[in-house]
Amino acid sequence: MADAPGARPRYETRVTGVGEMAGEFFDAGIVVLFGQEAPEEVADISVLHEPSVTDGGVDVGCTVRIGDEALRVLAVGEVANENLANLGHLVLKRNGQQEASMPGDVCCDEGSVPPIERGTLIRIDDG
Repeated sequence: MADAPGARPRYETRVTGVGEMAGEFFDAGIVVLFGQEAPEEVADISVLHEPSVTDGGVDVGCTVRIGDEALRVLAVGEVANENLANLGHLVLKRNGQQEASMPGDVCCDEGSVPPIERGTLIRIDDG
């Protein structure tokens, strides 16, 4: 994956597992990320991951890279960064909305969720 000129990784993580029901959320344009300590009741719908860079959160204008695909961040809910820092939890929605409807949402440009499997790199870069 080629870096964008001047892009600084704020958060970088590698997928360690994908819950059995996560694909249903992918079909709806939603990715639910949780760190390794995900509560059992949400692990089945989550993409589990282990971060290697935690040098910031996500802001409007950032780029979320899932594998080779770049998603532009349009809105960030008021607790999204706190959830990411404390739990490795983030709800990415490819809905094109410019206002987050839920406090933990991160809204990105419309589109489908790129393939996610064990080993996929997910990275949040400066805009």
